[in-house]
Amino acid sequence: QVQLVESGGGLVQAGDSLRLSCTASGRTFSFTTMGWFRQAPGKEREFVGRISGSGGMPMYADSVKGRFTISRDGKNTVYLQMNSLKPDDTAVYYCAAGQGPNWADYWGKGTLVTVSS
Repeated sequence: QVQLVESGGGLVQAGDSLRLSCTASGRTFSFTTMGWFRQAPGKEREFVGRISGSGGMPMYADSVKGRFTISRDGKNTVYLQMNSLKPDDTAVYYCAAGQGPNWADYWGKGTLVTVSS
């Protein structure tokens, strides 16, 4: 199994920045891609972005493109740098890892980000 632990969530004001971290442990040889999803109150979980382990370009949802940046530190840690935060970014942010087209095989428990107006 793979364990994913997120950190870095909190309460910020609109326009602020925040960086989330996610560290993997366990059978880390079983995934190559890491990324983030989020779920806002009353809404379905949605894709935020992902980055492969092979040096490929990160991919982002249109809603965060230009404001959020995903980076990776080695194989087991992924970051989500969030700038120019908006109240609509308020959500629980989940780290995911896996490989292949349906790459989100493993999930963290999530970290809450609240953006006040």
